[in-house]
Amino acid sequence: MKRKRSVSIRPRRTRRADPHTLAIDVGGSGVKAAVLDGQGRIVGERVRVKTPARCPPAVLVRAVADLIAPLAAYDRVAVGFPGVVRDGVVRTAPNFGSAKWRGFDLASALTPALKRPVRVINDAEVQGLGVVTRKGIELVITLGTGVGSALFRDGELMPHLELSQHPVHGGKTYDKYLGERARKRVGTRRWNRRVRRVLAILERVVNYDRLHVGGGNAARIDFPLGRRARIVNNKAGLLGGIALWR
Repeated sequence: MKRKRSVSIRPRRTRRADPHTLAIDVGGSGVKAAVLDGQGRIVGERVRVKTPARCPPAVLVRAVADLIAPLAAYDRVAVGFPGVVRDGVVRTAPNFGSAKWRGFDLASALTPALKRPVRVINDAEVQGLGVVTRKGIELVITLGTGVGSALFRDGELMPHLELSQHPVHGGKTYDKYLGERARKRVGTRRWNRRVRRVLAILERVVNYDRLHVGGGNAARIDFPLGRRARIVNNKAGLLGGIALWR
């Protein structure tokens, strides 16, 4: 990806009753961003770039600053990151495969770059905040470059379980069994059989009241999910950014 020199972001001072949220969704294949008003409506344009092939922390921070430069004014920032994140600090980054991410304080690094307070959690958790009904046990699964997961109880986010790295079949992790590389290798029909098998396992293990399936590959599912499950719009990965600040 050709990259321009990093753009200097000027503080954007606003006087609004409803704060505008800059929502950033970091994925294994792309980084998306949009500014949302208090009702979750996108203000201006929605932007996206490919995730840099080699993506150590400094490269991602610069890419995000370049990406959001043309967007509307915002008051705060919500970021979804594909890995384990605690208190804004990255614990794992399996899709980026770099030891430099371990222990990196992404929230603190983005705050001076974006000139606004930043909150960072796992990307599937952000999506979940945008779709859960806040009733009972709700499981969120995202199918994309890898497999994301989030668990909620009555709308409260539970401690993160990195299911993507757990062996699920034949020694393969969820990522290797259901991720995009696996789908391309075995074909979409066989991939769907795998998805059906894994969702049946999760239903027995979690005993959820509601299952929300998102991510770029959710649209490829070709079998009925059942009355307690639904496919959710991929925009939820951005819209959940408002709930992160509640």
